Amino acid sequence: MTRKAKKPMRFGDLFFDILNHGIFGIFTLLCIFPFYYLFINTISDNALVTAGKISFYPIGIHFDNYLAILQLGDLVTAIGVTISRTLIGTVLMVFASALCGYVFTKQEMWHRKLWFRLIVIMMYLNAGLIPWYLNMAMLGLTNNFLAYILPGIVAPYNLILVKTYIESIPAELEESAQLDGAGYWTRFTKIIFPLSKPILATIAIFGAVGHWNSFQDSLILMQSKPELFTLQHKLYIYLNQASNLAATMQSGGTLSQGQVQNLMNIKVVKYTVAMVTVIPILLVYPFMQKYFEKGIMLGAVKG
Repeated sequence: MTRKAKKPMRFGDLFFDILNHGIFGIFTLLCIFPFYYLFINTISDNALVTAGKISFYPIGIHFDNYLAILQLGDLVTAIGVTISRTLIGTVLMVFASALCGYVFTKQEMWHRKLWFRLIVIMMYLNAGLIPWYLNMAMLGLTNNFLAYILPGIVAPYNLILVKTYIESIPAELEESAQLDGAGYWTRFTKIIFPLSKPILATIAIFGAVGHWNSFQDSLILMQSKPELFTLQHKLYIYLNQASNLAATMQSGGTLSQGQVQNLMNIKVVKYTVAMVTVIPILLVYPFMQKYFEKGIMLGAVKG
């Protein structure tokens, strides 16, 4: 068989492709540059970083800043707290979303539509910061690690995504298992849960990023327990310290040599800690991208 000749691309199509790739290429560079800027400032000479002379490429490359981070005991503790809440919170949230989403697909559930509508309403109602704090205090979740975990186990948006995805799975798979005598739990663990990996990976990304980046609950609820501060909370403290010292200098106040050196160290530490908070997400997200795209599409549109 003769292979058909490839149709030449028209000038308009070629121009559109070049323009399209160019625009998105520039947009990609704009998104990447802040992370690149942070990174080159963490591995460059600290004196040049403090003087603001590092812009496009590193000078005096070293990795001492990352080693110095390990010497900050409170920061290492904060990293441990953040990793713990991210892993535990994400695992419990994924399992609870999968189980609740599966239950809400069952027609025989008592008042299924009523309960589901109440959960959806929760997405639109917010009592505010003060009632939230009072509620957490009455539940004994102030200065308590469980305050990071329990409130986020069931998220209405994630539950809706999982429920819609499970409804797209052919019902015949579960019906055949039911005819063989499998109960709800067996059908959920052996059939539904394994087939729901794309949407579960998607909500796992949502949950992990949310836990990793969260600092407001640490800031408000953990005032008496610095050992429970999260990594983002510690970064917030470093940012405030640098801002206060800089404001003193700008207002004409006098700083001691030690305070000036502290300002220099805080600026470098600020960049390094910011990079440390970003690196895990940058490393994990590319491997979850394929599940994210498939899960969010199938979880949003019923098949």
